[in-house]
Amino acid sequence: MFPRREAPRPRGATLIELIMFIVVVGAAVTGVLGAINYATRASVDPMIQKQALAIAEAVLEEAQLMPFTYCDPDDPQAVTALNTGGCSVAAAVETIGAETVAPYGPETRLSVTTPYDNVNDYNGFVMAGGVVDIAGNPVPMPELAAYTATVAVAGQALGGIAAGESLLVTVTVTHPSLSPNLVLQGYRVRYAPNALP
Repeated sequence: MFPRREAPRPRGATLIELIMFIVVVGAAVTGVLGAINYATRASVDPMIQKQALAIAEAVLEEAQLMPFTYCDPDDPQAVTALNTGGCSVAAAVETIGAETVAPYGPETRLSVTTPYDNVNDYNGFVMAGGVVDIAGNPVPMPELAAYTATVAVAGQALGGIAAGESLLVTVTVTHPSLSPNLVLQGYRVRYAPNALP
């Protein structure tokens, strides 16, 4: 009699091994996708950051390019005044914030008759509901409507320059998806004897 040969075992995976492999790989893929999803939601879209920075730079530059004089630039003595005593009337003396008393105010950024005309005037300015250039033209990008820019102007000493001769301009841009808010700062220094362009 011939010895009995055992039939060879089939090679490959069993159904149970295949199901276990699918479960393990599925759990790993779910974990990786969850981590990617969390990282994506937690990070700010680079486009939002770039747009916020562009808005902040534009508003900061607009404010810094304004004159920094002792008197409101509409005052006839603004060009020659060497201090606040050189202004023609007390209402013409420049202070932090927009002028509110006629004939120098009330000033607003987009006013045709009494627009902002000094870097001080931008203190407390808020641009909300869309970006508008200095001429009052809205920037035709609806996605910019979610941004808000606010400006604070304060006297601050800069090196050997007194706080009355140097201003710190702070622009803060907010957006629902931007955290933390974008803050950009710059200085504007009064040039002697005045700072008309």
